[in-house]
Amino acid sequence: MVLDTTHYNKEHKQIIKDLIGKPYSFVKSIKMGGIGSKRMIIESISPNLQQYLNTVSDINYANIEMRANGILIYINKGLKNYTWIIPYYQLVIYKTNGASIHAQGKFIHFRNNKTFKENKRFFDKLLNAKALFDERYNFQNQVWS
Repeated sequence: MVLDTTHYNKEHKQIIKDLIGKPYSFVKSIKMGGIGSKRMIIESISPNLQQYLNTVSDINYANIEMRANGILIYINKGLKNYTWIIPYYQLVIYKTNGASIHAQGKFIHFRNNKTFKENKRFFDKLLNAKALFDERYNFQNQVWS
């Protein structure tokens, strides 16, 4: 789900909270070593997200925020801001000459450059959080009788 978050909206805040949980507290985010990525350059994007990018040849940026049950991807288009809400159970990350995030039939591919390399620790943290989330709902190892 992609929301226009340029202006504050109580309904959007509630939707985000219902889908992926409340934001981490300041103390918790410090203990985790940060919950947000630095901004990254968008290399390519799926056609159904194309409307959220600049149409001229500007560089498009996005950054990611972790929540307890998912992530938020903030996309900047000129003076407008869009937020793509992705619960962990829908999130798929590929490491292909940068990083590619897939969910809900959409994808975003980040360019492999200096800003992406600065986010390596963040992606490691994100993958660990997703693994812990998936582990809570792992039914394969249980015996049914």
